[in-house]
Amino acid sequence: MLLKNYEEQSLLFNTNFTESTSNGGTAYRGELVIQEGDVADAQGRRKPPISLLFGAVVLEENEKISLLVGLLNDLALMEPLLEKYSGDFADEMQSMIFVRNIADPMVLEAAGKSFSLIPLDEGIPWNEAIEELALEKSDFKGQSAGDKLVTLRDEMKSFRAKGEKLSLDAALSKTIEIKKSARGPV
Repeated sequence: MLLKNYEEQSLLFNTNFTESTSNGGTAYRGELVIQEGDVADAQGRRKPPISLLFGAVVLEENEKISLLVGLLNDLALMEPLLEKYSGDFADEMQSMIFVRNIADPMVLEAAGKSFSLIPLDEGIPWNEAIEELALEKSDFKGQSAGDKLVTLRDEMKSFRAKGEKLSLDAALSKTIEIKKSARGPV
């Protein structure tokens, strides 16, 4: 099991759940480690990860990733993400990656796959994906947490991403500077 291997390699971080689906797959929600932290001690324990795919939604079917949703703080993290995981992508993988430092939606053509890149300042990737696909709570009624990911993946098959198709280098040339707004009591 692919996700089990990721767990053993400490590539799953802040796990929300890992659960079997009714079609024999495995569903995961949490963070997905992109760049691991340095080794901290002689036992091989590591410092916290350097970078993560936040709010990751991963569906594994037949030892391949068939659904990948998440949030990147910086589009430049797409390159190490692809280096680490592209060998595990299914041929028909569905993906929706939210990115903080892009202004417009785009379709990234990389590693033989298409990735829908959508700007997102704040929000939760799962909720944003549901909204982007115009799904309702009733679409998930009575489903287990894992089967909800199957429904999301099935709905994404007919999703047509907005934006121009770009290579990674071209997409990186379109990043913007992020302006953080102050929050909390004034």
